[in-house]
Amino acid sequence: MAIASQAFAQTNLRSSFPGRRVGGGTRGECTARLVAHMVPKSNVFAPGPSGLIAILQGPSANLNPLIIAFKPANAAGMVEPGASMLESREIAPAPVGLVLLKAPAFTGMIQWESSYRCGGGIADPDPLNFVSAGAPPAVSLLVKAAEPVDRLMQAELAQWKSHCGGTIPREQVAKSFALDEVLGTDWPTQLPVRCP
Repeated sequence: MAIASQAFAQTNLRSSFPGRRVGGGTRGECTARLVAHMVPKSNVFAPGPSGLIAILQGPSANLNPLIIAFKPANAAGMVEPGASMLESREIAPAPVGLVLLKAPAFTGMIQWESSYRCGGGIADPDPLNFVSAGAPPAVSLLVKAAEPVDRLMQAELAQWKSHCGGTIPREQVAKSFALDEVLGTDWPTQLPVRCP
């Protein structure tokens, strides 16, 4: 019964989770740089047994580290005030491309945020302050109960895994993740796949 009610709550969150899969877009080159989670439009994703997730990094002349944070979420998909960070990672500055990595193991739901560390490379010792420069992060919810859209995306990410260190066509990414409006002709036709 508890499992059924948790699956129902996760299904309901797919239409109401207030996250955004595309971050960036404010003034300033660093804060305007696109960062996008490769998840369904609902911003809710079940990574499945592989735990694979992916982040799209937009073009930029000035590169900054990518900060990824995972925080435990409650049944409403929100992070409780004062909740401890589950895990935080910093990915070295890199040009346009896809970053493929494994989400941490979790039992309930976790909120996943990605943003660039802006501000002249001065590292803030507090990992919770990674968005202090004003860059809106990409925010998604990771859940356990998979739906058909999740399984399609899990299969796509598994294919990308075989391209680590190589490239995949921009059009494939745009079509698979409904990002045609984001991945315009100003992007490279081939996107590098990085698996740190």
